[in-house]
Amino acid sequence: MTGSAKLSDTGDMDAEQRSQLVTSLRRLGLAAADETPDMVALTGGVSSDIWRIDLAGGPVCLKRARARLKVARRWEAPVERNRNEAEWFRVVAARVPGCTPEIIAEDQGCGLFVMEYLEPRENRVWKDCLSEGKADSGFAARVGATIGRIHAASAGDETLARRFGSNAMFHALRLEPYFLATARRHPQLSGRLEALAQRTAQTRIALVHGDVSPKNILVGASGPVFLDAECAWYGDPAFDLAFCLNHLLLKGLWVPKAAGAFLACYEALADAYTNAIDWEPPAALEARAAALLPGLTLARIDGKSPVEYLDEEHLKERARAAACGLLTRSDLNLGTIADSWSQDALI
Repeated sequence: MTGSAKLSDTGDMDAEQRSQLVTSLRRLGLAAADETPDMVALTGGVSSDIWRIDLAGGPVCLKRARARLKVARRWEAPVERNRNEAEWFRVVAARVPGCTPEIIAEDQGCGLFVMEYLEPRENRVWKDCLSEGKADSGFAARVGATIGRIHAASAGDETLARRFGSNAMFHALRLEPYFLATARRHPQLSGRLEALAQRTAQTRIALVHGDVSPKNILVGASGPVFLDAECAWYGDPAFDLAFCLNHLLLKGLWVPKAAGAFLACYEALADAYTNAIDWEPPAALEARAAALLPGLTLARIDGKSPVEYLDEEHLKERARAAACGLLTRSDLNLGTIADSWSQDALI
């Protein structure tokens, strides 16, 4: 299982598509020549097609990137990100074992890879837990510590910088649809949002996941398991920290009864991450993360990839107003953002 994907029927898979996948599985040596495995489409993501494949040796998960993402506003991205994602899994598995699914095989010609299928009963999606108001600050701390370990294990590595020099891909997947698209919707803030995009593009410090969201984190038996690394890039680690913290802020609007507990998770994650920083002064990274965070908040309301769970206009407006106010401030740190969010958005 990947991300917040759910089992679906196979009605959206045509005969040609099924044939292509079976051919690829046979070429990879995962299916016998006379084997036509059952395939179940998984729903929940917007950027890739994902299937559970029931092979003779057991279930696996197959993922193939889409050229055009499944969102309301037109959003296209290079399918080569599938290869980049598989490489992120391999690198992280070698340097920080136990926090990623295992890559089983890859068919670069078809733009897909096969990874282990993680049983949902034993690996709950963190977003699902949060949606029920289950806010475990201990788990949030483990998420922050693990992200920090990944960044620490990759910081200053010129080999990885070359392998993940995917500037154009990160621009297409994150900087343009988040900051630049939002700048067009908010011309009064365009200078600040464009500056965030420019500085992020120019900051190359560590291996970045790019989509550290609760929907892409499983609550595994041994700790967090990170999925969906399509945006992997060697760049600014502050982006991963801000991206995840932003979701904990927004979840407070979605599940107001747990808003205080989500802020405790925010603090625990930030503290654990900060304790792992050994590649630069923590204050420098926090300053960049704090600058990014309100831009990301506004992007998840008015960018190309708005969060689907804030569907009431009054909730969007509260998030929008709080984010716009924060973007105009010069005294931001992660603590002042949490305090301001509590006062201005969680009312």
